[in-house]
Amino acid sequence: MPPRMDQPIERRTLAVIVDNEPGVLARVVGLFSARGYNIESLTVAETDRASHQSRITIVTSGQAIIIDQIKAQLERIVSVHKVIDVTRDPAGVQRELALIKVKSEGQARIEALRVAEIFRAKVIDTTLVSLIFEITGASEKIDAFTDLMRPLGLVEVSRTGVLSIQRGADKT
Repeated sequence: MPPRMDQPIERRTLAVIVDNEPGVLARVVGLFSARGYNIESLTVAETDRASHQSRITIVTSGQAIIIDQIKAQLERIVSVHKVIDVTRDPAGVQRELALIKVKSEGQARIEALRVAEIFRAKVIDTTLVSLIFEITGASEKIDAFTDLMRPLGLVEVSRTGVLSIQRGADKT
C-alpha cells in the first residue's frame, strides 16, 4: 500500500531486542538503507550477557503506514526477538545524554551557568575559557539548551542518541 500524501509525518522511537551476534546491526541498518528510510538516532548496547541480547534503539520519521512497514520488516529478521514502538507505549520512557562545550568568559560565562542551572545541566569540566556541561532529558530539552548556548559561545555538542525503557516491573 503506497503512502498517502495527506498523512502527517511522525517521529517514532523503536526498541529492537536482538541476539548479540556479528552482523545483526548491519542487517537492521541495511533494512533502513535499502528502503530509503532515515535513521535520526541509533543507540546499541548489550543488555543481557547471559542470554546474549542487545537493545537497538532507533529514532526514525515517516507516515504511520511506513513506520508500520518498518516494524513488520524488522520483526521478520531472524535475530530480532521483539520490536517495541516506545513512542506509542504509554509506559515508554525516552531520554538522551549530551555533553556540550561552551567557550565563554565574563558575562557570557555567568549567563551560561545560569541557563545550565535552569536546565539542570551539570558542569563536568571547566577551564578559564570554557565549560563542559552534561545534560540529560528529552531530545527537545537538549535542543532547547543548545539553542540557548549558541549565542553564549557554543563550540561542540556530543549526543548519545535516544535511550528507551518501559515503566513497570516487567522486562521488555
